[in-house]
Amino acid sequence: MYAERASRLTGAVVWTSTPAGPGPGRVLPDGCMDLLWHDGRLLVAGPDTRAHVTGDGEGPWAGVRFYPGTAPTLLGVPADALRDRRVDLTDLWPAGRARRLADRVNAAPDPASGLEEAALSRAAETGPPDPLLARIVAALDAGRPVAETADGLGIPARRLHRRSLAAFGYGPKTLARVLRLQRALALAGDGTPLAETAARTGFADQAHLTRDVRELAGATPGELLRG
Repeated sequence: MYAERASRLTGAVVWTSTPAGPGPGRVLPDGCMDLLWHDGRLLVAGPDTRAHVTGDGEGPWAGVRFYPGTAPTLLGVPADALRDRRVDLTDLWPAGRARRLADRVNAAPDPASGLEEAALSRAAETGPPDPLLARIVAALDAGRPVAETADGLGIPARRLHRRSLAAFGYGPKTLARVLRLQRALALAGDGTPLAETAARTGFADQAHLTRDVRELAGATPGELLRG
């Protein structure tokens, strides 16, 4: 069973997940990074370029999913260092500091609220994220080409690429594909036919949509929607 709610940290989402039955799960690329709790441990999920398949019967999880580009400042690590990885927080922070945070989360009424409080505390220490990052996400999520996005932001394409690697974990073209994947699945999930979904989200046709979704998510749109 999966549940989520908006966090008091701007743009973030607090979620919990308990497997409803046997069999692996599938976490799709979304351009985000997460601070995770599992079995008393804290981990960081880096940005995915492909579906992350979870283990069979792993038990309950909790997490805070950060808005794209905001986690590196909060966690003190560039996103591209964690691309397609799940890493114990003790591998990123000094052991004592990571242990104190884990103790604080474990002492909370529930892990999800403990993670949210930890995220809010870190945000107060580090300050707001660079507003340029939200503008990059907004432009690419609106379907603007990378060159047009760079021109609109008044920055060279190479600088956009460097900033994207550190903030999002991959270049702007990959981020645009991931955001388009999420737009398409949301639209199809609301009942829009796949051919219309493809046209409205910038794919050449339904076959193009199916190929791109299969490459990023490891399954066809139909399989994901049925699941």
